[in-house]
Amino acid sequence: MPRDRLRHLALLIRPATILRWHRDLLKRRHATVSAPRRPGRPRTLRSIRALVLRLARENPSWGYRRIHGELAALGIKVAASTVWEILQEHGIAPSPERTHTTWATFLRDQAGALLASDFFEVRTLTGARLYVFAVIEHATRRIHILGATAHPTGQWVTQLGRNLLMDLHEAGITAMFLIRDRDAKFTTTFDAVLADAGIQVVATGIRIPRMNSIMERWIQTCRREMLDRTLI
Repeated sequence: MPRDRLRHLALLIRPATILRWHRDLLKRRHATVSAPRRPGRPRTLRSIRALVLRLARENPSWGYRRIHGELAALGIKVAASTVWEILQEHGIAPSPERTHTTWATFLRDQAGALLASDFFEVRTLTGARLYVFAVIEHATRRIHILGATAHPTGQWVTQLGRNLLMDLHEAGITAMFLIRDRDAKFTTTFDAVLADAGIQVVATGIRIPRMNSIMERWIQTCRREMLDRTLI
């Protein structure tokens, strides 16, 4: 550097100024080294993260852009990509997958409206045969043993249908369908009694017990765990 420029610089900057600059430089470097470094952007405020997750769970049809818009309407400034990252981090699927109904969910939702019925035989100690009529609630698996007789008639079965309606009314249960097989003991009068109460009778196919599988399974359990161990 030319001497005249050095002389001019000496008139503008004093040694004390240079020393002060040096001290400030050391302070900044020390502060940078001492401060903990976190990779990437800082985490979103915990309350905002909780709100994003709540909106996603309570509104399955909302995607991350819709949630971002709702947050903006509330005056919360957060990037749409941040909302997407929060959902991904907590394993929340995109809205089309969250609104998709599986067969298991669909059947659980319908179970509350379904009843199933059937007759099964019981042998007494003397060898006499009894016919027992039972109804099961699909949702709760609660059993209604409505009657047993050695000589079931259409009139007797119809009266059991009325007894079933009284049991359901007392328990506050609202059913829409009752599954039964095509046994001749079920008459049109039996179906009409249930229809007047808003319950539609659904007859199973011929020799297709799987269409009434829950009732059939309960009868097997009843035989194996009780009737086969009991003398009536």
